[in-house]
Amino acid sequence: MKPGISNKNRSIIPVLWLHDLTSHLSPSPHRPHLSRLKNRHITMSSSSGTGNPGSSGSSTGAGILHRIRSLFGPKKPEKKQGPTLEELVRGRTAGIVHLTHNDLDAAGADAIHRRVYGHDEVFTVFSSVGRFTKNLNSIANVPGKGDILSISDVGYQNGVDEAARRAKASGWRIIWRDHHRWKPDQIRQIEQYTEELTVDTSTCGCGLVARALAPDDPVAVEIATVVCDYDLWTHRDPRSAILGQIGSINKNLRPLRNRLEQGIFTDDWIEETYAEIDRERTQAIRTSIRRMKIRKGRYTIAFAPLINYPSETAAAIREEYKTDIEVIISENGRFSLRSAPPISHLIAAEFGGGGHPNASGGTFPFTFWDKLSFRILGTTSHFNRFVQVAEAQNTHSSAE
Repeated sequence: MKPGISNKNRSIIPVLWLHDLTSHLSPSPHRPHLSRLKNRHITMSSSSGTGNPGSSGSSTGAGILHRIRSLFGPKKPEKKQGPTLEELVRGRTAGIVHLTHNDLDAAGADAIHRRVYGHDEVFTVFSSVGRFTKNLNSIANVPGKGDILSISDVGYQNGVDEAARRAKASGWRIIWRDHHRWKPDQIRQIEQYTEELTVDTSTCGCGLVARALAPDDPVAVEIATVVCDYDLWTHRDPRSAILGQIGSINKNLRPLRNRLEQGIFTDDWIEETYAEIDRERTQAIRTSIRRMKIRKGRYTIAFAPLINYPSETAAAIREEYKTDIEVIISENGRFSLRSAPPISHLIAAEFGGGGHPNASGGTFPFTFWDKLSFRILGTTSHFNRFVQVAEAQNTHSSAE
């Protein structure tokens, strides 16, 4: 860190410092050589914000320069804009709209919807937690005309009550099934806009859908059993880990869903896709860990960049570094959170998200300077607030 810049303000990077980073390519008796600025793990006290370098990564100052230049370099060619979600919903032919998460649990739930209603009778919106309210608002802009809007595997978040109100007012019949934790007042807020609201943490989202729509369908029951084995981290069925990692990549969701719909749990595509993921995953986890930062206080908290595979990255960090909480962060500030104490959902709620006691997600409101700081230094001032929120949680009350 450049002298004179405190840990508290590390997310604010003066332009002059950027000039220092890009212009001093050789050692100077007055300024640190760039090789000293290479990526490394840093363990810091959450109270003082200072600490000592941990193990070094393999990047040099050239890596920092590359990341700086990537921010200011030529823009990538813009992708052609396709139709918006609102336009797609408006032009659909299916009578059922299924708004769900974007993982194996969601793929399984969608497969069961299609087994029950017909493959071509369901229009599916796979959504991240961060885009859920926005997507629900987009659907609410389209007249429902009495059609079913089925929501699964996504919980309550700030602002979603207004989106649900608008959807009902537009003529949608909302049926919502979720297995995340809700507060009683959140249930009361949403149930006035739904025909059916089921909140049950005893199973996964796919399990709730199977129970409600196809309890006597043996294929649907098997789909739910395999999916819940992965989603609830019981890991008794070896198929679940393979399918879960395939389902962690958005482009795989629909081909995976189609196979589950037919009762196919393994075939050449599944085996080949998993083998490719296994190779990529190992490298991605190593890269993420090299750029990880650790804060030590009441909890040992790891902050690492997302390079796909958030769950697997978090598990690898905990196994190797004995952390209590792992925060895997994308470049836009969205993060996946895992915690040994049952407080993930409480922490995530303070950052516009939610989830389970031990696994959830939220968003850091990254500014341009936050993105720059995170890209170059691997940290931002949002980490300080995260630590404060985490350490303020009462583990006894959170387990209730």
